[in-house]
Amino acid sequence: MTLLEERINRGGPVSPHLQVYDMFKLTSFLSIIHRVFGAGLLVGTLLFTYWIASAAAGPQAYDCAMNFLGSWFGYLLVFGWSFALFYHMCNGVRHMLWDTGRMLALKDIYQSGYVMVACASGLTVVAWVLGLSL
Repeated sequence: MTLLEERINRGGPVSPHLQVYDMFKLTSFLSIIHRVFGAGLLVGTLLFTYWIASAAAGPQAYDCAMNFLGSWFGYLLVFGWSFALFYHMCNGVRHMLWDTGRMLALKDIYQSGYVMVACASGLTVVAWVLGLSL
């Protein structure tokens, strides 16, 4: 008997919901993080807009923005934004592969999740190394 048939027989929810899952899994964690990072991208985009607007507002406003962005907290925010950007991009590629019907076995889903996190981390490090070396 499948999980769906069990739920129907005992009168439980047919649609998967939080109470249906037995334990926290990598797939659910990556999905939740994808959404959280999507919201983080909004915050980062507002920060980027502030930086661009300060450049248009003149040297004093730009100096103020650069003082903030050049602080340890500013670096932390920009680093988080860049990681979220690469994570979102790599996860989008992963989903496009799934849309073609590839890598849908559970083993492949887990493996692609680990590869996606590694690629996002690697791309973030490469971008920062290149960016700081200029």
